[in-house]
Amino acid sequence: MSNTVRTRFAPSPTGYMHVGNLRTALYTYLQARHNGGTFILRIEDTDQGRLVEGATDIIYDTLRATGLTWDEGPDIGGPVGPYIQSERMGMFRQYAEQLVREGKAYYCFCTEDRLNALHEEQKANGEMSHYDGHCRNLSEAEIAAHLAAGDPYVIRQKIPETGVTAFDDVVYGHIEVNNSELDDQILIKSDGMPTYNFANVVDDHLMGITHVIRGSEYLSSTPKYNLLYEAFGWPIPCYIHCPPVMKDAQHKLSKRNGDASYQDLVAKGYLPAAVLNYLLLLGWAPEGEQEIFSLEEMVKIWDPARISKSPAIFDPLKLRAINAAYLRALPAGEFRRLADPFLDTAVHRPIDRDLLCANLQPRCEVLEDIPPQLDFIDRVLPFDAELYRNKKQKTTPESAKEALEALLPLMEAQQDWNRDAIFEACRQKAAELGQKNGWLLYPLGIALSGKSRTPGGGTDLAAMLGREETLARLRAALAAL
Repeated sequence: MSNTVRTRFAPSPTGYMHVGNLRTALYTYLQARHNGGTFILRIEDTDQGRLVEGATDIIYDTLRATGLTWDEGPDIGGPVGPYIQSERMGMFRQYAEQLVREGKAYYCFCTEDRLNALHEEQKANGEMSHYDGHCRNLSEAEIAAHLAAGDPYVIRQKIPETGVTAFDDVVYGHIEVNNSELDDQILIKSDGMPTYNFANVVDDHLMGITHVIRGSEYLSSTPKYNLLYEAFGWPIPCYIHCPPVMKDAQHKLSKRNGDASYQDLVAKGYLPAAVLNYLLLLGWAPEGEQEIFSLEEMVKIWDPARISKSPAIFDPLKLRAINAAYLRALPAGEFRRLADPFLDTAVHRPIDRDLLCANLQPRCEVLEDIPPQLDFIDRVLPFDAELYRNKKQKTTPESAKEALEALLPLMEAQQDWNRDAIFEACRQKAAELGQKNGWLLYPLGIALSGKSRTPGGGTDLAAMLGREETLARLRAALAAL
């Protein structure tokens, strides 16, 4: 392998894409792209019990939707495949057996009953449960006898009993662990399958991974990873451990606790680019005040040294604010396309959707904000005449009746039914009556909707609803006053 940066995102297909997972994918992608390197997708599906059907497609779809395209992976291949871990199973045992031959790993024939009893005893003595090295120094004759008897076994790593294992992390700095605190970890399970940690190290080496980006929960495993790299004589990658994503100061964000996945956020009307932009800032700080970044800008400014050590608390209000900025920047046609499915749930009568969307675009932060604003379109909401009272517009129920009596014949005579023409006719009528525009238009909005806040003022609503519906609602409002 050359000196080029090679990073990998290695999710397990166990359900929807957790936002913490997607943040790891983003940081891993940025590390590769910023350095002109290679971004690899590897599917780690060895935990067969937790696999969810269709979850691999969710991984592909999420990465594609957010623009995190990979250079090597299961669907496109590459020089170091296969890229699905279950398809690599044949190769792990040979590496473990190599360590056994070199005296760096050993066969452990301890039964489950013995291990359970050992851990119970340790617990009773107030000790941390750990393996006691019972099989660590078996003679060749003892090993041969166990194998001849067909006794099940695991292969364990022989961790040095003294000394210190140290490593440097880009985020957390220099970390040292006493080897005496580390367990002789299992490399190959009794069913012949590799453990997650062992498969990870072997795969990362064989794929030439230079930078490992993952959650800080793996910090405690890293000394064991490094002892494996050293046992094989392999180069150790650069480590970048990210702080956890928290729901609040005490609780990690977790799908198991019902916290939002990426798919949930998109279903609510968050834009993929906005979610990605928010995740960039979740535990990472740019220089300067700018907070809205395209993916191309993220690649340019990426610096892993700016990742925080502190847990990152997921802030829904910040996410909404970023999403609002993205929604407002959309071309009108694109906003309309994205809004249509949300309009379909709330509007069941003909309406000028382009005009409606022009009014909605500055008035929503997330697309799911749309339906609650449109509860008046299918029918006028029942309302109290007191709604017509507005200090700012100097309107009362009495003045509203006067305004609507002037508006009805004006609207009946209006031939050119569009927002600008309706507004101009109303402006002229207000001037003729010696009143400000709001005195006439505020009651119009209330009469057409039954609400004091709507997406668009009275003339917008009239243009959206159409001539017949507007006249019917005006007559009903007058009759009620």
